[in-house]
Amino acid sequence: MEPIGRKRWAVAEGYIPPSSNGPVPQMISHETICLLNAGPRDAHVEVTIFYADREPVGPYRIIVPARRTQHVRFNNLTDPEPIPLDTDFSSVIESDVPIVVQHTRLDSRQAENALLSTIAFAGSD
Repeated sequence: MEPIGRKRWAVAEGYIPPSSNGPVPQMISHETICLLNAGPRDAHVEVTIFYADREPVGPYRIIVPARRTQHVRFNNLTDPEPIPLDTDFSSVIESDVPIVVQHTRLDSRQAENALLSTIAFAGSD
């Protein structure tokens, strides 16, 4: 299969709720990027996090094998530093091969959970 997608993506919305309701780890409130690499080469992905009141942090490095998908919780990103809970942020995702990026949030602060999902903004390559 030929590669599909773009090499640069942005997610302007970012927020990890500070609390959760329900079984762990499935129902922990989280922010996720879903990365699809439909092409024949591994994707070397770098994520940079932007904040309203401080300098950007990154890159967080991820490898998505060829012809695979990977769902990455921002909660689990720790190197170069963990992303703080209850803090607005945005992200830029860059890859050395075309990929598709989708953004999802699970907000389980209440027993009535909220889930949102959207395709990230694709930059021109």
